[in-house]
Amino acid sequence: MTEEGEEGVKTGIALYIGMGAFIVLTQVIALLLATLTDIEPAFENPESIWNPLYFFAMIMVFTAIILIVFKFGGDKFVYFVMLAAVAVTIYYVMVAAMQLLYLHSFLAVLITIILTLLLYKYPEWYVLDATGVVIGGGATAIFGISLTIVPVLLLLILLAVYDAISVYKTKHMVTLAESIVDLRVPILFVLPRKRNFSLLKSTDMTEAFYMGLGDAIIPSILVVTAFMQFTTVAPALGAIIGTLAGYTALTRLAGKGTPHAGLPFLNSGAIIGFIIGFIIGTVI
Repeated sequence: MTEEGEEGVKTGIALYIGMGAFIVLTQVIALLLATLTDIEPAFENPESIWNPLYFFAMIMVFTAIILIVFKFGGDKFVYFVMLAAVAVTIYYVMVAAMQLLYLHSFLAVLITIILTLLLYKYPEWYVLDATGVVIGGGATAIFGISLTIVPVLLLLILLAVYDAISVYKTKHMVTLAESIVDLRVPILFVLPRKRNFSLLKSTDMTEAFYMGLGDAIIPSILVVTAFMQFTTVAPALGAIIGTLAGYTALTRLAGKGTPHAGLPFLNSGAIIGFIIGFIIGTVI
Protein backbone atom coordinates (compact mmCIF):
# COMPACT_ATOMS: atom_id res chain seq x y z
CA MET A 1 0.00 0.00 0.00
CA THR A 2 1.30 3.49 -0.88
CA GLU A 3 1.82 6.26 1.69
CA GLU A 4 -1.14 8.12 0.20
CA GLY A 5 -3.26 5.00 0.46
CA GLU A 6 -2.28 4.45 4.08
CA GLU A 7 -3.18 8.07 4.87
CA GLY A 8 -6.56 7.60 3.19
CA VAL A 9 -7.26 4.50 5.26
CA LYS A 10 -6.32 6.30 8.49
CA THR A 11 -8.52 9.26 7.54
CA GLY A 12 -11.43 6.94 6.76
CA ILE A 13 -11.12 5.13 10.09
CA ALA A 14 -10.94 8.45 11.96
CA LEU A 15 -14.09 9.66 10.19
CA TYR A 16 -16.02 6.49 11.03
CA ILE A 17 -14.96 6.68 14.67
CA GLY A 18 -15.90 10.36 14.76
CA MET A 19 -19.40 9.74 13.43
CA GLY A 20 -19.80 6.82 15.82
CA ALA A 21 -18.83 9.18 18.64
CA PHE A 22 -21.65 11.54 17.59
CA ILE A 23 -24.13 8.67 17.97
CA VAL A 24 -22.83 7.79 21.44
CA LEU A 25 -22.75 11.44 22.52
CA THR A 26 -26.34 11.88 21.35
CA GLN A 27 -27.34 8.88 23.46
CA VAL A 28 -25.47 10.12 26.55
CA ILE A 29 -27.03 13.60 26.37
CA ALA A 30 -30.47 12.08 25.79
CA LEU A 31 -30.16 9.76 28.80
CA LEU A 32 -29.03 12.63 31.04
CA LEU A 33 -31.93 14.81 29.94
CA ALA A 34 -34.48 12.01 30.19
CA THR A 35 -33.47 10.84 33.65
CA LEU A 36 -32.32 14.00 35.41
CA THR A 37 -34.64 16.74 34.12
CA ASP A 38 -38.36 17.42 33.75
CA ILE A 39 -38.28 17.52 29.96
CA GLU A 40 -41.81 17.30 28.55
CA PRO A 41 -42.95 14.28 26.48
CA ALA A 42 -44.27 14.67 22.94
CA PHE A 43 -47.28 12.36 23.45
CA GLU A 44 -49.73 12.16 26.35
CA ASN A 45 -50.23 8.40 26.11
CA PRO A 46 -46.85 6.65 25.63
CA GLU A 47 -48.48 3.24 25.14
CA SER A 48 -50.66 4.26 22.20
CA ILE A 49 -49.82 2.36 19.02
CA TRP A 50 -50.97 5.42 17.07
CA ASN A 51 -48.04 7.51 18.28
CA PRO A 52 -45.43 6.03 15.91
CA LEU A 53 -47.93 6.27 13.07
CA TYR A 54 -48.44 9.99 13.81
CA PHE A 55 -44.66 10.42 14.00
CA PHE A 56 -44.18 8.63 10.69
CA ALA A 57 -46.96 10.60 8.98
CA MET A 58 -45.46 13.85 10.26
CA ILE A 59 -42.07 12.98 8.75
CA MET A 60 -43.67 12.05 5.43
CA VAL A 61 -45.67 15.28 5.22
CA PHE A 62 -42.75 17.45 6.32
CA THR A 63 -40.41 15.85 3.77
CA ALA A 64 -42.96 16.25 0.97
CA ILE A 65 -43.52 19.93 1.79
CA ILE A 66 -39.78 20.67 1.82
CA LEU A 67 -39.22 18.92 -1.51
CA ILE A 68 -42.11 20.84 -3.11
CA VAL A 69 -40.86 24.17 -1.75
CA PHE A 70 -37.35 23.40 -3.00
CA LYS A 71 -38.73 22.57 -6.44
CA PHE A 72 -40.32 26.01 -6.70
CA GLY A 73 -37.20 27.83 -5.54
CA GLY A 74 -38.20 28.44 -1.95
CA ASP A 75 -34.76 27.67 -0.52
CA LYS A 76 -34.65 30.77 1.70
CA PHE A 77 -38.11 30.08 3.09
CA VAL A 78 -37.10 26.52 4.03
CA TYR A 79 -33.87 27.84 5.53
CA PHE A 80 -35.55 30.35 7.86
CA VAL A 81 -38.26 27.88 8.88
CA MET A 82 -35.60 25.31 9.76
CA LEU A 83 -33.47 27.90 11.55
CA ALA A 84 -36.48 28.94 13.65
CA ALA A 85 -37.25 25.30 14.46
CA VAL A 86 -33.63 24.73 15.44
CA ALA A 87 -33.66 27.80 17.70
CA VAL A 88 -36.82 26.61 19.48
CA THR A 89 -35.33 23.13 19.97
CA ILE A 90 -32.05 24.53 21.29
CA TYR A 91 -33.93 26.68 23.81
CA TYR A 92 -36.08 23.76 24.92
CA VAL A 93 -33.00 21.59 25.49
CA MET A 94 -31.05 24.38 27.15
CA VAL A 95 -33.84 25.06 29.66
CA ALA A 96 -33.66 21.40 30.70
CA ALA A 97 -29.84 21.52 30.76
CA MET A 98 -29.81 24.58 32.99
CA GLN A 99 -32.14 22.75 35.35
CA LEU A 100 -29.73 19.82 35.37
CA LEU A 101 -26.75 22.07 36.14
CA TYR A 102 -28.67 24.22 38.65
CA LEU A 103 -28.04 27.36 36.58
CA HIS A 104 -30.32 30.33 35.89
CA SER A 105 -32.76 29.85 33.00
CA PHE A 106 -31.57 33.14 31.50
CA LEU A 107 -28.48 31.27 30.32
CA ALA A 108 -30.74 29.11 28.17
CA VAL A 109 -31.88 32.22 26.30
CA LEU A 110 -28.32 33.49 25.96
CA ILE A 111 -26.94 30.19 24.65
CA THR A 112 -29.85 29.86 22.23
CA ILE A 113 -29.22 33.34 20.82
CA ILE A 114 -25.47 32.71 20.50
CA LEU A 115 -25.85 29.36 18.74
CA THR A 116 -28.59 30.66 16.43
CA LEU A 117 -26.48 33.68 15.44
CA LEU A 118 -23.49 31.42 14.83
CA LEU A 119 -25.63 29.21 12.60
CA TYR A 120 -26.82 32.25 10.67
CA LYS A 121 -23.53 34.15 10.39
CA TYR A 122 -20.92 31.41 10.43
CA PRO A 123 -22.41 27.94 9.72
CA GLU A 124 -19.07 26.13 9.53
CA TRP A 125 -19.08 22.34 9.85
CA TYR A 126 -18.06 22.29 13.52
CA VAL A 127 -20.83 24.78 14.41
CA LEU A 128 -23.36 22.49 12.72
CA ASP A 129 -21.95 19.46 14.53
CA ALA A 130 -22.00 21.09 17.97
CA THR A 131 -25.56 22.31 17.47
CA GLY A 132 -26.59 18.98 15.98
CA VAL A 133 -25.49 17.10 19.08
CA VAL A 134 -27.57 19.42 21.27
CA ILE A 135 -30.64 19.05 19.05
CA GLY A 136 -30.13 15.33 18.62
CA GLY A 137 -29.81 14.66 22.34
CA GLY A 138 -32.89 16.75 23.10
CA ALA A 139 -35.07 15.19 20.40
CA THR A 140 -34.00 11.68 21.42
CA ALA A 141 -34.86 12.36 25.06
CA ILE A 142 -38.26 13.83 24.21
CA PHE A 143 -39.39 10.94 22.04
CA GLY A 144 -37.65 8.35 24.20
CA ILE A 145 -39.82 9.27 27.19
CA SER A 146 -42.90 9.65 24.98
CA LEU A 147 -43.13 6.04 23.80
CA THR A 148 -43.12 2.60 25.36
CA ILE A 149 -41.25 -0.35 23.86
CA VAL A 150 -43.83 -1.67 21.39
CA PRO A 151 -44.54 1.73 19.75
CA VAL A 152 -40.79 2.44 19.58
CA LEU A 153 -40.09 -0.89 17.87
CA LEU A 154 -42.87 -0.21 15.36
CA LEU A 155 -41.47 3.27 14.71
CA LEU A 156 -37.95 1.95 14.09
CA ILE A 157 -39.23 -0.69 11.67
CA LEU A 158 -41.38 1.81 9.74
CA LEU A 159 -38.56 4.34 9.43
CA ALA A 160 -36.01 1.71 8.42
CA VAL A 161 -38.25 0.57 5.56
CA TYR A 162 -39.01 4.17 4.56
CA ASP A 163 -35.33 5.13 4.62
CA ALA A 164 -34.42 2.22 2.36
CA ILE A 165 -37.17 3.07 -0.14
CA SER A 166 -36.38 6.80 -0.14
CA VAL A 167 -32.66 6.25 -0.72
CA TYR A 168 -32.55 3.23 -3.03
CA LYS A 169 -35.90 3.38 -4.85
CA THR A 170 -37.34 6.89 -5.11
CA LYS A 171 -33.98 8.54 -4.19
CA HIS A 172 -35.80 11.64 -2.92
CA MET A 173 -33.92 11.46 0.38
CA VAL A 174 -30.62 11.79 -1.50
CA THR A 175 -31.97 14.89 -3.26
CA LEU A 176 -33.15 16.29 0.06
CA ALA A 177 -29.79 15.67 1.73
CA GLU A 178 -27.92 17.45 -1.06
CA SER A 179 -30.23 20.44 -0.77
CA ILE A 180 -29.89 20.54 3.01
CA VAL A 181 -26.09 20.58 2.75
CA ASP A 182 -26.36 23.75 0.66
CA LEU A 183 -28.59 25.36 3.31
CA ARG A 184 -26.06 24.63 6.06
CA VAL A 185 -28.51 23.86 8.85
CA PRO A 186 -27.78 21.36 11.64
CA ILE A 187 -29.69 18.30 10.52
CA LEU A 188 -26.52 16.66 9.22
CA PHE A 189 -23.29 15.77 10.97
CA VAL A 190 -20.28 16.79 8.89
CA LEU A 191 -16.66 15.66 9.25
CA PRO A 192 -13.98 16.87 6.82
CA ARG A 193 -11.79 14.49 4.84
CA LYS A 194 -9.10 17.17 4.55
CA ARG A 195 -7.61 19.38 7.26
CA ASN A 196 -8.27 22.63 5.42
CA PHE A 197 -11.88 21.80 4.55
CA SER A 198 -14.43 24.59 4.94
CA LEU A 199 -18.13 23.98 4.47
CA LEU A 200 -18.56 27.68 3.73
CA LYS A 201 -16.15 27.58 0.79
CA SER A 202 -16.40 24.06 -0.59
CA THR A 203 -18.98 23.00 -3.18
CA ASP A 204 -17.66 19.44 -3.48
CA MET A 205 -19.57 17.01 -1.25
CA THR A 206 -16.83 14.38 -1.60
CA GLU A 207 -14.52 16.52 0.55
CA ALA A 208 -16.49 15.66 3.70
CA PHE A 209 -18.25 12.72 5.34
CA TYR A 210 -21.95 13.25 6.10
CA MET A 211 -24.47 11.51 8.33
CA GLY A 212 -28.08 12.54 8.84
CA LEU A 213 -29.05 13.64 12.34
CA GLY A 214 -31.89 11.14 12.18
CA ASP A 215 -29.38 8.30 11.97
CA ALA A 216 -28.24 9.22 15.49
CA ILE A 217 -31.67 10.10 16.87
CA ILE A 218 -33.98 7.30 15.70
CA PRO A 219 -32.16 4.18 17.00
CA SER A 220 -31.21 6.10 20.17
CA ILE A 221 -34.90 6.59 21.01
CA LEU A 222 -35.01 2.85 21.75
CA VAL A 223 -32.02 3.27 24.09
CA VAL A 224 -33.81 5.93 26.15
CA THR A 225 -37.13 4.06 26.21
CA ALA A 226 -35.46 0.81 27.27
CA PHE A 227 -33.48 2.59 29.99
CA MET A 228 -36.59 4.30 31.35
CA GLN A 229 -38.91 1.29 31.17
CA PHE A 230 -36.80 -1.55 32.57
CA THR A 231 -35.18 -1.93 35.99
CA THR A 232 -32.09 -3.52 34.45
CA VAL A 233 -29.75 -1.61 32.12
CA ALA A 234 -29.15 -4.69 29.93
CA PRO A 235 -31.83 -3.88 27.28
CA ALA A 236 -30.62 -0.27 26.90
CA LEU A 237 -26.97 -1.33 26.84
CA GLY A 238 -27.82 -3.98 24.28
CA ALA A 239 -29.52 -1.34 22.11
CA ILE A 240 -26.42 0.87 22.33
CA ILE A 241 -24.06 -1.95 21.36
CA GLY A 242 -26.44 -3.09 18.62
CA THR A 243 -26.65 0.43 17.18
CA LEU A 244 -22.86 0.64 17.01
CA ALA A 245 -22.69 -2.83 15.45
CA GLY A 246 -25.18 -1.72 12.79
CA TYR A 247 -23.16 1.45 12.28
CA THR A 248 -20.00 -0.61 11.79
CA ALA A 249 -21.74 -2.65 9.10
CA LEU A 250 -22.96 0.57 7.48
CA THR A 251 -19.46 2.05 7.31
CA ARG A 252 -18.30 -0.91 5.22
CA LEU A 253 -20.69 0.28 2.51
CA ALA A 254 -20.40 4.02 3.10
CA GLY A 255 -16.68 3.80 2.41
CA LYS A 256 -17.43 3.00 -1.23
CA GLY A 257 -18.51 6.60 -1.84
CA THR A 258 -22.21 6.20 -2.70
CA PRO A 259 -25.15 7.29 -0.50
CA HIS A 260 -26.62 4.56 1.68
CA ALA A 261 -29.67 4.34 3.90
CA GLY A 262 -28.47 4.31 7.49
CA LEU A 263 -31.60 3.34 9.39
CA PRO A 264 -31.95 -0.23 8.04
CA PHE A 265 -28.55 -0.98 9.58
CA LEU A 266 -28.76 1.18 12.70
CA ASN A 267 -32.36 0.34 13.62
CA SER A 268 -31.88 -3.36 12.98
CA GLY A 269 -28.78 -3.36 15.14
CA ALA A 270 -30.56 -1.46 17.92
CA ILE A 271 -33.55 -3.83 17.87
CA ILE A 272 -31.43 -7.00 17.83
CA GLY A 273 -29.19 -5.63 20.57
CA PHE A 274 -32.24 -4.68 22.65
CA ILE A 275 -33.73 -8.17 22.30
CA ILE A 276 -30.45 -9.81 23.33
CA GLY A 277 -30.10 -7.42 26.25
CA PHE A 278 -33.70 -8.06 27.30
CA ILE A 279 -33.12 -11.81 27.29
CA ILE A 280 -29.89 -11.46 29.26
CA GLY A 281 -31.53 -9.08 31.74
CA THR A 282 -34.46 -11.46 32.21
CA VAL A 283 -32.25 -14.51 32.77
CA ILE A 284 -29.88 -12.75 35.16
